Amino acid sequence: MKLDRSFYSRDTLILAKELLGKVIVHKTGEDILKGKIVETEAYLGVIDKAAHSYGGKKTKRVETMYGLPGTAYVYLIYGMYYCFNIVAKEEGVPEAVLIRAIEPIEGVNGMALYRYGKNYDELNNYQKNNLTNGPGKLSMALKIDKTLDKEDLCKDRLYLEEGQQDKFNIIETTRIGIDYAEEAKDFPYRFYIEGNPYVSKL
Repeated sequence: MKLDRSFYSRDTLILAKELLGKVIVHKTGEDILKGKIVETEAYLGVIDKAAHSYGGKKTKRVETMYGLPGTAYVYLIYGMYYCFNIVAKEEGVPEAVLIRAIEPIEGVNGMALYRYGKNYDELNNYQKNNLTNGPGKLSMALKIDKTLDKEDLCKDRLYLEEGQQDKFNIIETTRIGIDYAEEAKDFPYRFYIEGNPYVSKL
């Protein structure tokens, strides 16, 4: 079942946890790609020094964060990797959740082609293990790029499904790669499914 707007219209920290176990679906026109979310990070907007919108910053890059909850916020890092985020809470409040890692479910061969340019059965074990265990990696594998910035996740191209919702333990810890964020770098705003092999970093 596809998730509707009400699912995303909630406290950002709660959403970051509730997203675990949900399934991202991308219908590329060539493939249907699906992956279970196993790791997320919350970014609390105006009050969070790690967020692009800290202090109420409004630039062309971050304007998506001010949009409707359930909107895709996609941006480029290091000039080469895209990160996929989901806008949370309510319109005008620039908070979002970064999807850090997924477990491949469907369309795995397509993911391998988008990520490595090879069929899945041609990958070595290292490549298989590193297919989607990081924000840039999963965006490549799911064919998510800047053209999907502002995409409404309540429509039919890129969206989330309920998934199986197996029981799992959630680990809460600090976020990654935000050493610039002063005290915010120590906030426990990263969440992942304990024991899942696709988590980017324990």
